[in-house]
Amino acid sequence: MRQPHLSDVVLFAAVVEAGGFRVAAQKRGMSASSLSDCIRRLEADLGVRLLNRTTRSVTPTEAGARLLQRLRPALEEIDAAFNDLDDNTQRPVGTLRLNVPVPTARFVLPGLIPAFLERYPGVNVEVAMDNTHIDIIAAGYDAGVRYEESLAKDMIAVPIGPRRQRFVAAASARYLEKNGVPQHPRDLLAHRLIGHRFESGKLGVWEFENNGDIVRIPPQGPLLTSSQDLEVGAALGGAGIIYTFEEYLRPLLEEGKLLPVLEDWWQAFEGPYLYYHDRRHVPSPLRAFVDFLKDEAA
Repeated sequence: MRQPHLSDVVLFAAVVEAGGFRVAAQKRGMSASSLSDCIRRLEADLGVRLLNRTTRSVTPTEAGARLLQRLRPALEEIDAAFNDLDDNTQRPVGTLRLNVPVPTARFVLPGLIPAFLERYPGVNVEVAMDNTHIDIIAAGYDAGVRYEESLAKDMIAVPIGPRRQRFVAAASARYLEKNGVPQHPRDLLAHRLIGHRFESGKLGVWEFENNGDIVRIPPQGPLLTSSQDLEVGAALGGAGIIYTFEEYLRPLLEEGKLLPVLEDWWQAFEGPYLYYHDRRHVPSPLRAFVDFLKDEAA
């Protein structure tokens, strides 16, 4: 067996992918006869027939299909290497489209986007706030931000923002003076709770943890809303106990406008991830943002 030309191997994969010589030749900017000659040379070098040719179709033989299955990862790596080389010779330009949940837009991106735009002046960023789990590819986004339990298996995930976050419970001094201070999460069943309903219609369940003991409380109370601002305002007005991201309430807790409730039971969880589809060529604005996040985390 003679050592085959790499270009012939690439053309063989192109013919199989296109399903025929004519389409593959057009994509490669060459004649179908020249392409056919390259495949014959590859078959001669390997000493095996790789394609079944008929007047209507071109399909790989069993040996051809087996060879292509083994070669495809290597060919994709070669293609990615050339794309990386091209990306590194040019400054990233274009638009980065992100789909992120509201907490990320409010508390994570403001600390990242200005520095990113300064480093890459050729990149524009579009951010859509969305708490639902949409198909970012179908919706035309380059990447999204979600928490680990919501990530699809075929996505590449990169940490973004603080790695430790917490859900916290709090209430105004006026409410606690009037209704008492809960000592255990189950005490909340006798309290006025301010609940959150997601855009999907799902009710946000309150979850507490202490030394491995986990308690989940479905909020029952006078107010159920999808507006985080309304929840905070209602808690400040003494309407009940609120349960939300610590970032929303930290200034109010520090100023004493709200008081912590069941602080020993506040549950910590891992921060969000930027995620994008596992594809061979990543657009330069997205690649730049991923590199930027990795630099920030270093």
